Amino acid sequence: MCKGWSALLLLAAALAAQSPKYHVGRAPTSDEIKAWDISVLPDGTGLPEGKGSAVEGKALYESRCQKCHGAKGEGGDYEQPIAGGKDTLKTPKPIKSVGSYWPYATTVWDYVNRAMPFDRPETLTHDQVYSAVAYVLFLNGLVGEKDVLDAKSLPLIKMPNRDGFVKDPRPDVAAPSKKKGS
Repeated sequence: MCKGWSALLLLAAALAAQSPKYHVGRAPTSDEIKAWDISVLPDGTGLPEGKGSAVEGKALYESRCQKCHGAKGEGGDYEQPIAGGKDTLKTPKPIKSVGSYWPYATTVWDYVNRAMPFDRPETLTHDQVYSAVAYVLFLNGLVGEKDVLDAKSLPLIKMPNRDGFVKDPRPDVAAPSKKKGS
């Protein structure tokens, strides 16, 4: 009987320790939530204002990206290629680059925005991210040098491997929502 009461007391103590009576922390403000909410969906939902072209992205790439990714995106000392590899995915030595593997241009933008440059992530402006992505897509032959990418044009780019992934068959996983008006 004593053991049962001990367990019950331990459970009650654990629950009491989790109660809100300690007033630790606070609810985030709407501005804080907005700053943290940087997710970009494949359909472009979440892309911010800004624009850029490969012409603008070339200098940025040469100064901030080339060391790791190579002069033409062929890969450097630290990273695998981000350009090239067309039609290699079904070969014994596939090259998984932006142009051969990634299914959506918007996810390239999201990744660059969150994680690049490797030594100083999240330091690029939105215009710089659009420009860098435009340059990488240009290196892969997916956009022209002077094509301007922004929140409207980027989701329209059909990546070569968009249909190369297996759809998620789980019934509990909803498909990404469509943008209003599309």
